[in-house]
Amino acid sequence: MRFSTIPSALGATLLLLSSVARALIADQAPLLRHASDNTTVSPALFSELEELARIVDISYCVGLTGFGISKPFSCLGRCSEFPSFELVTTWNTGQLLRDSCGYIALDHGKKRVIVAFRGTYSIANTVVDLSTIPQEYEPYPGGDGDDGDGQGKCENCAVHMGFQSSWVTTRDYIIPELERTNLTLPDYRVTLVGHSLGGAVAALAGLDLRARGFDPQITTFGEPRVGNQAFVTYLDKHFGLSESTGHHLNDTAMSYRRVTHIDDPVPLLPLTEWGFAMHAGEIFITKPDLSPDIIDVRHCEGDNDKECLAGQDSTIASGKHHSRKRDLLASVKSEISEVRTESWGVPSRYKLWQLFFAHRDYFWRIGVCLPGGDPLGGGDKYELR
Repeated sequence: MRFSTIPSALGATLLLLSSVARALIADQAPLLRHASDNTTVSPALFSELEELARIVDISYCVGLTGFGISKPFSCLGRCSEFPSFELVTTWNTGQLLRDSCGYIALDHGKKRVIVAFRGTYSIANTVVDLSTIPQEYEPYPGGDGDDGDGQGKCENCAVHMGFQSSWVTTRDYIIPELERTNLTLPDYRVTLVGHSLGGAVAALAGLDLRARGFDPQITTFGEPRVGNQAFVTYLDKHFGLSESTGHHLNDTAMSYRRVTHIDDPVPLLPLTEWGFAMHAGEIFITKPDLSPDIIDVRHCEGDNDKECLAGQDSTIASGKHHSRKRDLLASVKSEISEVRTESWGVPSRYKLWQLFFAHRDYFWRIGVCLPGGDPLGGGDKYELR
């Protein structure tokens, strides 16, 4: 009888250990899901992207009202969510495609120099801007003719003239500030973030800064196509995007993250038939509405992963992908003439208004300078840090 209690006690102990193990596994479910499906972003990267969406949202406070962003770091928008930020400067060169708008801030908590590029307020204007000047290419200059860190020239490269003009106009505001900050805070990493057309300017800024010896990390949301295939190959190479990610065991170390959203047409413009192409580094949000969970955000392979936004481009997608996803370019093309001719610039069938939210909905609804952002802009499930 005395010995019969041993198996009973052992069984109880094993049962207890089994219950604890199951509980631990349940608590780590997101991590295990990421490990078993290496296309899903890591929890750490998901958290970073959510935060950067709020950081770029603040850029819409620049040029919108007389208040703007003021020192140390206050605005009508989300500035209070970032108590470790210190404003360096803002810029606003105008409202045209060749102009730019944004801010530079020091993040003393994470030792970053934030450079945030604002996008456009109107998706209708964006579509027209990206559709009416396809012929205006010019070779990428490669950083004032200086090879800088030895990355070499961009042979046969062409970029959208509006984006290039925007960066040329803006860099005189940004580069001197970054050079001064680099002297006083050399351990702060330059972090570029842009939404919409601001994402395209961030791409050109990143290449220019690399040529000047900086090591920027770039994150864009809804970035349009910046240049031709030669330019894409050049950018992929110099940000390490041409190699298969596998995906990164530490995906927060990626130097370029190009975030896209299902049904957002802007990253598919300007059109492939005009010679433009998408670069790699894509991270795709598969959930149509707010707010995405970690399982809704995935890494993409190469420049045109048809399981990502490229699957909605009928000019490059295969039949099976095209049949199950909305052809965004067809939706946009049918509206362009109406955008140009309607007195209010709003298409009569309102398809672009439907696409407006897909272009704004990156973790939160980006583009409204209000405390806490758009009150209908989602994100309630996220723990702000």
